[in-house]
Amino acid sequence: MLTRNTIKIMKRNVILVALLAFAVACSGPADKKSELAKLKKQHDELAVKIKTLESELNTTGEVVVKNLVNVVVTEAKPVEFNHYIEVQGKVDGEDNIAVSAQMPGAITAVYVKEGQSVRKGQVLAQIDNSVMQQQLANMEQQLAFVTNLYNKQKALWDQKIGSEVQFLTAKNNKESLEKNLDALKDQLEMTKIKSPINGSVEEVNLKVGQMASPGLPAVRVVNFNTVKVVAEMAEAYTSKIEPGNKVVIYFPDLKSEISSEISFTSKYINPVNRTFITEVKLAPGEIEYRANMIAVVKINDYQNTAAFTVPITLIRESPKGNFIYVARQEDGYLVARRLPVTIGRTYNGLAELLTGVTTGEKIITTGFNNLMDGQFILAGK
Repeated sequence: MLTRNTIKIMKRNVILVALLAFAVACSGPADKKSELAKLKKQHDELAVKIKTLESELNTTGEVVVKNLVNVVVTEAKPVEFNHYIEVQGKVDGEDNIAVSAQMPGAITAVYVKEGQSVRKGQVLAQIDNSVMQQQLANMEQQLAFVTNLYNKQKALWDQKIGSEVQFLTAKNNKESLEKNLDALKDQLEMTKIKSPINGSVEEVNLKVGQMASPGLPAVRVVNFNTVKVVAEMAEAYTSKIEPGNKVVIYFPDLKSEISSEISFTSKYINPVNRTFITEVKLAPGEIEYRANMIAVVKINDYQNTAAFTVPITLIRESPKGNFIYVARQEDGYLVARRLPVTIGRTYNGLAELLTGVTTGEKIITTGFNNLMDGQFILAGK
């Protein structure tokens, strides 16, 4: 598209052609007539072009709207910019315990079911202890016998009848059997799978007749009076994440999010996957939390309260670096200009601009795809 300067140059050329024609007319006879005719023809062609260009200008000297590129501009102003580290975590209770048997054996009874509330010490299941019960009965019978002998021997010894050896032997037999009986009772208690906490039964992995073994989860009991979100963080974030960091937790299944802060970060890095544990305690609310519920943890690791931001899609690249298009007033015309920028952090489709943009700059946000530097535009909002 030709500008007003181009038109001035063409007028200057017309004048030069006229001057040349005059010079030719003054300098020679016969063949100079044909040269003059040629120059007059060029003069007429230039005159037609000038007239055409002048018709494309209105009386105010602005280009007709149909020749402009329509764009949309947004005035730049500082806003708050936050960058987040996003990881997937899960909801867990403060106490989440997989209870297992203390000794091997066949399950003879299961006393709880999933969803049931239990108290600390409540029996959840029973392992077969019939043999121990028989041993207990025999031992109690023996204890009754040796206790009777001891009492009689003690009565005689109190009357200074009999030997001290007989008395001490009776006493030792009684006390030894009592200790054995206590040990057997402790073993019998170990055949009972008990809840170590107050909570609710979330998982039962036992059936009557099934073999139970120490170390294998039998019943899972969770205390949801205190709830937390647990997430595994990559080792690279060790220096960026610490207790007190602000977080936003999003629950995809519930389409809900809450704000909180990190309550705990582990000092131990798992050597297998090079991660460490981060926990966020959740306050009681309207959300009904469930164990292992998926939670997206967004940890705020950077904040700029007065940042200039633009959608990443507005940023263009050139051999000289990144730039965006802005609208500038030049000689009464609105033109598009490239503005070099330096990009900071990016998050959620937005880029932080560290240099280039100032308050009030008119950033072209629509219609910038086919723009050229210096092109005339018509801006809207």
